Amino acid sequence: MGMSTSSGPLIADQPLGRRQRAGVIGFVNDGQSHAVLRDALSAYSSETIDLRRGDVRTATEVMARTESPDILIVDISGVSAPMQALSNLADVVEPGIQVLVIGDAVDVDFYRQVTRGLGVAEYIFKPISREMVGRYFGPLISRQAIPVEADRGGRMVAVIGARGGVGATTIAANLAWQFGVLSNRHTVLVEADLHRGAAAAMLLGTTVGSGLKMALERPDRIDSLFIERSAQAVSGRLHLLASEEKFGVRTEPAPGAAQRLIETLRLRYNFVIVDIPPVALLNHFDLLDLAHHRVVVLDPSLSGLRDALRVAAIPNGPFQPQRPTMVLNRYDPKSGLTPQRIEAEAGITVDITVADLGSQFTQYSNLGKPAIERFKPFRQAILDLAHEVGLGAAVESGGAAASSGRQKLGNPFVRLLGRSSASAVP
Repeated sequence: MGMSTSSGPLIADQPLGRRQRAGVIGFVNDGQSHAVLRDALSAYSSETIDLRRGDVRTATEVMARTESPDILIVDISGVSAPMQALSNLADVVEPGIQVLVIGDAVDVDFYRQVTRGLGVAEYIFKPISREMVGRYFGPLISRQAIPVEADRGGRMVAVIGARGGVGATTIAANLAWQFGVLSNRHTVLVEADLHRGAAAAMLLGTTVGSGLKMALERPDRIDSLFIERSAQAVSGRLHLLASEEKFGVRTEPAPGAAQRLIETLRLRYNFVIVDIPPVALLNHFDLLDLAHHRVVVLDPSLSGLRDALRVAAIPNGPFQPQRPTMVLNRYDPKSGLTPQRIEAEAGITVDITVADLGSQFTQYSNLGKPAIERFKPFRQAILDLAHEVGLGAAVESGGAAASSGRQKLGNPFVRLLGRSSASAVP
């Protein structure tokens, strides 16, 4: 749908005989959003995406004297009269284009006005993430629909260590705590290593059950009641699904068991965090394929970097248009590889850096208390990671209503009656 004014629809079918438009031009007014857009959209278009600094007013000035692209991205954050600014843009853009908008308003009324009143194709709010851009802007740019299976239920995030001992379980457990406790979203942490589930349980101060092994061997038994009985409660909205089988006890997951388990969990939880061991088995690869987002954890060593390259090279699953999020854990600027060196020498972009907090961090974690509650730098890193994998502005808003009484959009990935909040707007 295109933008429209009082004089009628502005964006209509492209007139016959008109020469082909440019691809995508975007205007964003801050460096962080510019970098996120450039990275996220590169997976959706083979053409060069022209991203410039500026806001909707800059876009209006440029579009008034040049040919409009197929898709125009504009930033209205910080603009005092955004609706008027968009109306001014509507007066200068050509027919047949789609306008995508980035802003800072998070209430439903504003979303309705922008998308239904002006006919904007899509709207997302800051701070934006690659996940948010890919989910809402990506299909419009690539002209491909999102698979229906990916849009039903909660979101799955797979966390995998580049090698053993890099702290992937610690990252996964604290990410689950951020989602389930601090952001009050229905969340389950699944420890995919059936022999070492106690590690995740210890980090969250709970115990392990025995249901996970049974679920993978007997998928016909998986239903909502089975999940309720097997998942251990950590808090009101955070649960753990894990096992601790004896070493030497072989497990033979049935074909399709991982998919049945994840589909059932997604009907119950907003977020399914799966901690996958670095020595992955066949069923672990099934879990990687089912994830909406992958997180790869590495340490600042040459061997860790080499293994991270191998893990990152695992082909994406059907619901993963974006590259994995790379987390550099236990980073010490005085020793080890720096994020800049990793990018220069290996071509890996480090998205999240977690500082090395020393023995005090380890001792606190061993007490069964989530480190996110004690260490501020670590808490900020997990908060950044939560935003990167899909929590979005709901981290800050907590999903509460706006003080003015208008309903907030909250997290665009949190499901309301099985649909995303954006698509569920009546």
